[in-house]
Amino acid sequence: MPYVHINNNDPNLTDTGHLQIGTLAIDVATPAAGATVRVMQRGERNNIIEEMISDSSGRTPTINLPAPPVDYSMQPDSQRMPYSEYDVSVTLDGYERAYIEGVQILPYTTAFQDVSIRPVTGYENQTDVIAIKEHTLWGEFPAKIPEAEAKPLPPGTGLVVLPEPVVPEFVIVHAGKPDDKSAPNHWVPFRDYIKNVASCEIYANWPEQTIRANVLAILSFTLNRIYTEWYRSRGYDFTITNSTAFDQAFSFGRNIFDEISTVVDDIFTTFITRPNIRQPLFAQYCDGKRVSCPNWMTQWGSKQLGDQGYAAIDILKRFYGYDVFLMQAKKVAGVPSSFSGVPLQMGSAGEDVRVIQEQLNAVSNNYPAINKVRVDGIFGEETRKSVETFQGIFRLPADGIVGFNTWYKLSQIYVAVTRMAALT
Repeated sequence: MPYVHINNNDPNLTDTGHLQIGTLAIDVATPAAGATVRVMQRGERNNIIEEMISDSSGRTPTINLPAPPVDYSMQPDSQRMPYSEYDVSVTLDGYERAYIEGVQILPYTTAFQDVSIRPVTGYENQTDVIAIKEHTLWGEFPAKIPEAEAKPLPPGTGLVVLPEPVVPEFVIVHAGKPDDKSAPNHWVPFRDYIKNVASCEIYANWPEQTIRANVLAILSFTLNRIYTEWYRSRGYDFTITNSTAFDQAFSFGRNIFDEISTVVDDIFTTFITRPNIRQPLFAQYCDGKRVSCPNWMTQWGSKQLGDQGYAAIDILKRFYGYDVFLMQAKKVAGVPSSFSGVPLQMGSAGEDVRVIQEQLNAVSNNYPAINKVRVDGIFGEETRKSVETFQGIFRLPADGIVGFNTWYKLSQIYVAVTRMAALT
């Protein structure tokens, strides 16, 4: 894929991070192939560092970008911003220019910035601008107002109607304090919401077990809000807010990190709980530097335990108590069928193979790099290649095997493209 590279000579950026941009034409839920993508110095639209053309899947090559020394993101007392910031623009004939301000690049990580572009509706091109907020470990954000970790539940005839925790298809995020009626609501796919929050709250170059522990806390916090209908039972029309005083940080349209995305895809149906409670634990946390929070997890403390080799569950037990354990939600809303638990691979056969073959063919209508397959219920080389291509496009481990994460990602994309087809 052709692109122009201009070196960045900032002497303070001594390490390297990585960035890939994905583009989507939002009106047809199809990759924006052939879009011009520019990466620029923060706040300098004329200072172009990279210029690329998106491929048939709407992706650019992964590029290297200067980032601060890795030590800045490893210690809580660093006085220097631990990530570099860049701006990204996407242009395509017939669509408004999209502009993302403040894409964050951490050393030794890969950032994914997805950009949706809208068709031109007037006589002149307009610019759709998204500004990414500072990371919570660097910027100043309100401390969480403490709440009980388990909420009192009304009787079965009350507002809580779910017999058990369910992973929803979407989370409705209110971009402000609960009573701010001027703040917009954003409908966000559940996994995308968790990835966004984790990318706002922790650094992706921390130990994997630290990332897992924090993602589990974010999942449990979110599923508690969903299970208890916390805001809807109070008359609000959203699931959760992006105010750190009440909930968790969320920056609409921000880049997420590969290291965080991989963990979320692997465990997004898992949550923390305790014996004898019907709900996910309301797993509150703080940074442990600016704010102290006894009996909650501290993000910097979890990093230190990860450095020492602690597993995620042991990190959680150190903060929330040794009686906490992990559970799995039995249902994921909005998918045609649940994962059976048995990976599908070369030699597999049966109805589940037929299901993924049908889904791959439907998705390939929007993502033509995915080859069509014969729907025969037999997992052969043709199906393996199609699965592998799908995984590559959607940033999953490209092993050609349909396990937990691929099954649910394929289901999610299948539902999205078939829904869009029904509307056109």
